[in-house]
Amino acid sequence: MIERYTRPEMKALWSDRTRYETWLAVELAATEVLAARGVVPGGDVAAIRAKAAFDPARIAAIEAEVKHDVIAFVTAVAESIGPAGRHIHYGLTSSDVVDTAQAILMVRACDALLAGLDRLLAVLKRRAFEHKDTVMVGRTHGIHAEPYTFGLKLASWYSEGRRNRARLVAAREEVRFGKLSGAVGTSAHLDPGVEVEVLARLGLAVEPLATQVIPRDRHAALVSALAILASSLDRIATEIRHLQRTDVREVEEPFAPGQNVSGLARLVRSYVQAALEDIPLWHERDISHSSVERVILPDATTLVDTMLHRMTGILDGLLVYPERMAENMALMKGLVFSQAVLLALAAAGLSREAAYAIVQRHAMSVWAGRGSLHEGLASDPEVSAVLTPERLSACFDPAGTLRHVDAIFARVFGSAA
Repeated sequence: MIERYTRPEMKALWSDRTRYETWLAVELAATEVLAARGVVPGGDVAAIRAKAAFDPARIAAIEAEVKHDVIAFVTAVAESIGPAGRHIHYGLTSSDVVDTAQAILMVRACDALLAGLDRLLAVLKRRAFEHKDTVMVGRTHGIHAEPYTFGLKLASWYSEGRRNRARLVAAREEVRFGKLSGAVGTSAHLDPGVEVEVLARLGLAVEPLATQVIPRDRHAALVSALAILASSLDRIATEIRHLQRTDVREVEEPFAPGQNVSGLARLVRSYVQAALEDIPLWHERDISHSSVERVILPDATTLVDTMLHRMTGILDGLLVYPERMAENMALMKGLVFSQAVLLALAAAGLSREAAYAIVQRHAMSVWAGRGSLHEGLASDPEVSAVLTPERLSACFDPAGTLRHVDAIFARVFGSAA
């Protein structure tokens, strides 16, 4: 991923050095378990612990000759150890190391993303309560509908964010599987107990039945969860963009360069197709998934990390203009309260058809530019015959249509206060 959309933690996580460090952690855990079982002499494992190291430049030089990154890595590490280095990678195939290490990195990436998502949720919750009673017009198809509050909009984003968190937690568990079961997954050269012990040391679960690789439906689940999360952030970004249009101007995002959340979401969504294509590998493994994952896993996690960070900053500093919201709601001259009037007339004894005809007649008059809905209805004898002026006025009070906001907040947050 290019520097513009990369934050330091994810950059370090997906660096070559971290990848080699994680490969080495897998190799050392396997060697130590084998030493405990008497397969590797105690003196040799002590030498391995003390001397095992790598030089990325040396790995690159070897890889230029052998054209295989894991062979180059193992060779370089063995060189750093000396004669005892012959026990490194004992009984393993390359994918044992690569897939297991990648699981560790994916879990760490998920943990970083969950922390970022928690920060976003905290801001959303705080601002939702701040604007719980900030009245604005709701919009359907971009058209003014019934009154709403900006706090409800924020609460909706929070609720969706909680679902995204649950999906990400589930995806983290989905990818938290390693394997040391060999070239076709039959544990031909290492006892399955070794696999169990090694993966336990690394904080991973054992893939119940691997081929040479861990099944890629796990990885696709993670990328899909990331794409949904990215799309939720895109939803917020799109709404803010609409609300700060010149002709609306109900909110204003704080300025910062490169806030292209919507654009980045498109990129993350595109990775889902690539992740799904990695599932149907040939037989017990082909190599076609490898190049794809070198791109999509670092990029998807890095982009979502950046998007979370930027959206948190945007929402934290978002300027909200309640006065402008009130002005916009008044533009329709009371038409947004037509449903409340219709129900009040029906409750007062008119048939729904009669009530509808009255409201529609006055609404069309307002739409043609003649007065307000309240004024027209107040002068109508059919209305005054069944509704007192006070009852009619109450239909045009947003508090009536928004009387359940506290209950909705309690449902979302567990409390309305």
